[in-house]
Amino acid sequence: MRVVLAEDSGLLREVLTGALTERGIEVVSAVGDAEQLLRAVDATPDLDAAIVDVRMPPTFPDEGLRAALVLRRRRPELGVLILSQYVEERYASEVLAAGARGLGYLLKDKVADLAEFADALARVASGGTALDPEVVDQLVARSRHAGPLSRLTPREREVLAGMAQGRSNAGIAAQLVVGEGAVEKHVTSIFAKLDLGAADGGHRRVQAVLAYLRGDAR
Repeated sequence: MRVVLAEDSGLLREVLTGALTERGIEVVSAVGDAEQLLRAVDATPDLDAAIVDVRMPPTFPDEGLRAALVLRRRRPELGVLILSQYVEERYASEVLAAGARGLGYLLKDKVADLAEFADALARVASGGTALDPEVVDQLVARSRHAGPLSRLTPREREVLAGMAQGRSNAGIAAQLVVGEGAVEKHVTSIFAKLDLGAADGGHRRVQAVLAYLRGDAR
């Protein structure tokens, strides 16, 4: 896997570069601002993913997010894993509006678990989704009292959150300590209640569910 890393903290760049390299992931370029990120991606056609901090120079509020949105338009096949200091619901909703395939949004404190971070990066690079549980919780909480999500049971919302995090049915079953068959039944019920029908493929499944989390599906 070949990635570009954009993080304004030199220390964190160094730590992440070393950790990813140890796991056989090639960090083609590690940069400190959004402009360098865009140049690095443009210069590397055979890239699998970009890791992008939301806040970077020169203005800091959302330079990284803006760059991530540009990358989503220019290189839709490129996985983008966004890092944020804390849950910024507006930013999460904005980047999700560009589509969920090949997208991750993690809080920086999750980077401490390097194995989990590398796993999330691999999912994003392969076209999957890796949303931080706290981000999912906020998006679900915002929408659960109105519209289709209000039809879901508490357990179905837990399964939905697992789906939005990019977990397989087996992964959700392990997380909730239930049988995989039970999760499959919950997934079927979720699609029925959300009027989604049978969606083939994990990526489309997550995209459809995230559309409801964003509140823009009908």
